[in-house]
Amino acid sequence: MTQGNYAARLLPMVEVDSLPIRYPDFAKRLQKAMAEAPIDRQGVVDFFKSQDTSITYEMVRRWTFGMAMPRQKKLDLLAKAVGCHAAELVYGAEGRDLHTSSESNGHIESNVREGPSMYGPYPLISEVQAGEWTELCNLFEAGDAEEWLSSARNLGPHGYLLRVNGESMKNPDGRYSFSEGMILHVNPDLDPLPGQFVVVRREGTEQAVFKRYVKLDGEPYLEAINPEWPKDRKYLKLQEGDTWCGVVMDASLGNLP
Repeated sequence: MTQGNYAARLLPMVEVDSLPIRYPDFAKRLQKAMAEAPIDRQGVVDFFKSQDTSITYEMVRRWTFGMAMPRQKKLDLLAKAVGCHAAELVYGAEGRDLHTSSESNGHIESNVREGPSMYGPYPLISEVQAGEWTELCNLFEAGDAEEWLSSARNLGPHGYLLRVNGESMKNPDGRYSFSEGMILHVNPDLDPLPGQFVVVRREGTEQAVFKRYVKLDGEPYLEAINPEWPKDRKYLKLQEGDTWCGVVMDASLGNLP
């Protein structure tokens, strides 16, 4: 089999995915390295397994299409699997030269540290989808999400991400503040405790809301932490028929330019 035919089998052009292509140059270099190795996606999965590192076929597929790029530890293993250097996958020929230079100098100084272990990826979904997540989660498909993103927190087998909408949870002078557009990392399998931030679907509505779960005089309420929020909407009493949709474990800024 020729290299060109192998590459065509490795990455069929008819494959369609709604996720955005964020790292096209990385994907091209990875595809080329896999074709030259040669190694296919399952081969990469098997190599990671042989190194006692878990990775899914779906994640490798996203790497090959440029929808995601691995963090340093997995990037190093990926480079080893395809027979090149990690810097070469990220930077191309310049990365290869950088690696050669760093070897000759003994080391290269870095101003970053390896980040925390990542979990996921998890789907970034709408407020309506979050409100129906108990019914949707086991039927959810890749194209149903706005994006698939990793999290520094383990959100469980049914975890999801939700974008903050509105200003009710913004409190710039407080310990916690959630501006519009921030991304919430939600575990829907946990039982909420007072003081935690939660996602709840109110009875008679389709959309989920994001608030803090508090108890006032022994009664459960949803609190908007914005100190300037209208008093008649700052505390919403939980009613029979309201549905817990998850506990917020973390929040992030989302996609930066």
